[in-house]
Formats: sequence, C-alpha cells, structure tokens
Amino acid sequence: MQKTRYYSRKLWVWVMLMGLLAFAAIGVSQLVEMFISDELAKSLGGGSADRLLNIIASAMLSVTIFSITVMVSVYQSSSTQWTPRIHRLIMLDRTTQNTLAVFIGAYVYSLLGILLRELGIYTDDHAFVLFWMTVLVLIVIVVSLVRWVLHLQGFGQLIDITRQIEDTTRDQFKERLSQPCLGARPFVDDRPDNTRAISSWESGYIQHIYPEAMNAAAKEHNVDLYLADNIGSFVFLDAPILHVHQRGDDLDWDSLCEQVRVSLIIGDLRTYDQDPRFGLIVMGEVGSKAMSPGVNDPGTAIDVITRIGRILSYYKDETEVTPEEVLEHFYVRPLDPADLLRDGFGALSRDAASTLEVQQRLQQTLSGLMQHPDKGLSAAAKDFAVKELERATQALVFEPDREALRASAHKAVGGD
Repeated sequence: MQKTRYYSRKLWVWVMLMGLLAFAAIGVSQLVEMFISDELAKSLGGGSADRLLNIIASAMLSVTIFSITVMVSVYQSSSTQWTPRIHRLIMLDRTTQNTLAVFIGAYVYSLLGILLRELGIYTDDHAFVLFWMTVLVLIVIVVSLVRWVLHLQGFGQLIDITRQIEDTTRDQFKERLSQPCLGARPFVDDRPDNTRAISSWESGYIQHIYPEAMNAAAKEHNVDLYLADNIGSFVFLDAPILHVHQRGDDLDWDSLCEQVRVSLIIGDLRTYDQDPRFGLIVMGEVGSKAMSPGVNDPGTAIDVITRIGRILSYYKDETEVTPEEVLEHFYVRPLDPADLLRDGFGALSRDAASTLEVQQRLQQTLSGLMQHPDKGLSAAAKDFAVKELERATQALVFEPDREALRASAHKAVGGD
C-alpha cells in the first residue's frame, strides 16, 4: 500500500498511465466501431476526425512545452527567493501532475489516431467512433486547461507555497500520529544488551520505511528490530542503523539484512513522506529567509509561526496512543516535542531575535502550546519560550522594546 502511494506521487507514473489510457481509448474505439451500423458509421466522414486529431496534435505539444516552462520558472523562483527544499514539494503538486499527464496523453492519442488513419485501419467509412472519442478527449483537455489556468493564479506565490507546506506537513503529522511510531512499538527504553547491529549500507538520509515488511522480516527470523534513528536522520556508511535482538538459536543473518535493505530506503535528500519534522524545518526556513536583509518581511515570519503552531497543536504522545494493530517485532523512537519545536522555530527565532513583532507572536504561539493537554509538549514549549525570551532581550537594543517583550512573555511563561 505504501509503495503504491510512493509511486503515485511521481510525475512519470501519471504520464505513463495517461499514455496507456490513450492506447486503450484507440483500442476501445475500434471495438465499438464493430457494433455500429453502416448507415450510422457513414454519417460522419474521416476528414472530421482528421481535423480534430491535427488540432490536438499541434496544440498539445505547444501547451505541454508552455506548462513545463511555467513549472521550471516557478521552481527556480521559489528556490531562489525562499528555500530550495520547496522545489521538491511543488513537484508533488497533484494538479500540475494531472494536467501535464492529460496533455501528454492527449498528444499520444492524437498521434496514434493520425497513424492509424494513415495506415488505413480507420477508413472514411469507419471513423464515426473515432470522431466522438476525439470529441471526448477534447472535453477532457478543455476541463484540464480551465483547472490549470485557475491553478496558475496562485501557483508559486508565497501564500500558496506556505499553505502547501502546511497542508503537506499537517497531513504527514496526522498520519504519523494515527499510526504512532509507524505502527511499531515505541522505542523509549534502552535496547537489550545482547543485540547485534545491522550497519548502514550507504551514507544518506533515512527517507522511507515499510514497517509491515520490516515486522514481517523480523517475525520470519524470530528477532526484534530496533530502529537506531528516526526517519529523516542522516546515517553514515557502516554506522548502526538497526539493532537486532535474537529470540531463537538459528538466524540467517544475510537473508535478514537483505530484507531490511529492501524495506528501508536511504537517499541523499530528505523527503516529506513519513517525515513531518522535515516539513517543519522547511516552514521555518521560509520564515527565516523572510527575515533576511534582502527580504525583510516580518509579516511572512509571523504567518509562518502561526502555521507551525497550528501544526503542532495536533501533537499526541506516541507512547500513550495504541494503534489498531501493533507491529510486535519492530521498535521505532517516538517524536520528541522538543525536537519539533526546535525544527519549526529554531532558525526563525534566531534570525528574528531583534524583531519585536515576530518575537511577540512567537511568545503568543508558545503560550498557546503551553495550554496543550499533552504535558510533554506543554513543558517543551515553556522551556523554549524561556530560552527565546533570553535571546531576544539580549538582541533588542531599545529598552522599551525589551519591556514590551517581557510584558508579553511574562504571560506566555505563566509568570515565571
């Protein structure tokens, strides 16, 4: 299931599916043509279908090139203006992927139709179904064009980008908390003493884990697997990545290692999938870049702080939530609320230490998180607020600004 979702986010997968759909549409039109009466089949000449196919073939090539140009421009401007990590999120935009896939699929359909007409497979007396199938393709193209134009009105704009990051991070955050520790047992205590480490087979970030496959491998070999680092962590070559606690006497170590390598993906870049912390980092980078001298946009930093606060409000202690089906042989470390706060607010609060309005909003947001029912997040928010208050009071040079921040922070830290 997770592998299916992983590949469903790839642009080339959607393009390939639309291309196959174009082949299927041509094949279906041929089959339907067999059931059309001669009188009805001859009611439309082949020239009508030829004109439509030529229009699609010429238009789709131009529209596809234009759309790709727009995508590249948005990627470059967003990466330059805000953070390069946004680039990969925009690439996952479903509307963009669907639109490009439809355009390329329609182009393939028109080329196939023209080719079959030239080969004489579709004669003038048997082009009735081809004509109406082409009309249906045109309708799909028009609908996709309208959606694409509406999408371009906000595509690549800052408000659209921050909303997209927030939505993606929130979805990953909710998904992670709906299956605490990826459905595995929480790894909170020290691992057993008699464990054997599986070393990393390459240097890179832990991008994706298939927990069901990992648990199945552990069950097959009668072992328990302890994930040394969480998703998004960087591991070095030959560093311990999993600790194996052997339950039985016999163990096929090579087979276990091979199954683990298939179930754990290591890459050179962090991804948003299964990694809500990465989304928080990217959100914080946007706010941090907004506070750079070249941008100087406190409003964006304030907006980012609010969005991060909304995301963190969904936090639940993974050790206190029991998933519907626990993977008994696999252990994963739960998310640490202190890490989440540092990922989201760390760089932003440091770069905006001398900006009163941003620091006040940060204290207000942390104050709200202090009221969270989870004691771990509440305590972590209070500690973070105290540290950031000290940093900001040292950075602010105007005494009335320091007094204003102390006044707002006094309420945020509960009078301590």
